[in-house]
Amino acid sequence: MTVQRVDLALPAGYQPRYALAFHGRDTEQVAERVDTEGTRARIRKGVLLQGVPVQLEIVLGDGHAACTIDAGGAAIPAAAREALANMLGLRIDPAQFEQAMRGDPLFGPVVRREPGLRVIQSATVFEALTWAVIGQQINLSFAIALRRTFIQQAGRPHPGGLWCYPEAADAARLDIEQLTSRKFSRAKAETLLRLARLVADGTLNLARDADLDATSARLLAVKGIGPWTVNYALLRGYGYPDCSLQGDVAVRTAIARLLGSETRPGLAEAEAFLAAYRPHRTMAAAYLWASLEHEKPPQG
Repeated sequence: MTVQRVDLALPAGYQPRYALAFHGRDTEQVAERVDTEGTRARIRKGVLLQGVPVQLEIVLGDGHAACTIDAGGAAIPAAAREALANMLGLRIDPAQFEQAMRGDPLFGPVVRREPGLRVIQSATVFEALTWAVIGQQINLSFAIALRRTFIQQAGRPHPGGLWCYPEAADAARLDIEQLTSRKFSRAKAETLLRLARLVADGTLNLARDADLDATSARLLAVKGIGPWTVNYALLRGYGYPDCSLQGDVAVRTAIARLLGSETRPGLAEAEAFLAAYRPHRTMAAAYLWASLEHEKPPQG
């Protein structure tokens, strides 16, 4: 079977807009395409799974997602269903955090303003981790442009027209000049290739059922990868519910505004603030990001 249809039930109150926003970041739609027509919303994504170029299509309806897995003539990889769950953000149930925060003086109003907020995951752990490396210390628009370059250099096209996000083995074959000649800093390119080669040769295990503490420790030992990158990868790759993102500038900015302070907290202060929200620090970070979105001025 090279094309498979899967119907996934969505949790009560599921709001498609979070998945649409995350997968619609690249306006050039190289590897993902998002479109809406009336009440129907559709996401298409290209990704390499177990060496097979796969196009995943998700049509979001009322209470369910009608999905199509197209392996372009090859056998459908077992990882395809897992990728669909990631793309829909089904790993973390936001209801637990919302219930816990009902009486919280800081997060209560934020949660009430944005009910049902979901943390959307990348299709694969490798995608999440490489996206975290690409996005280190640069603005979002430039990071998206670099990500597009990475996909086109290391990925492969699907017969349906989308480029497929690469796997580690594909990225490991790149020469550093293929990235540095296209606006990647040498340090960022070296980190991406170092990471890809460690995963490709089996030194670094990114399997979803691997021990996450051990995986985190091994990642931190890789030159160019620090705590923020690891925690962001845990969030976007594994859907880990208790990531501490005190190293995220936007998180610290949001903490300051939530506390009514004009000064952004330092790393230790932010870590202590987030610690109060264990074991839901991932959702706390998500709501902090969302609080900044609400403060943006209206676009004319």
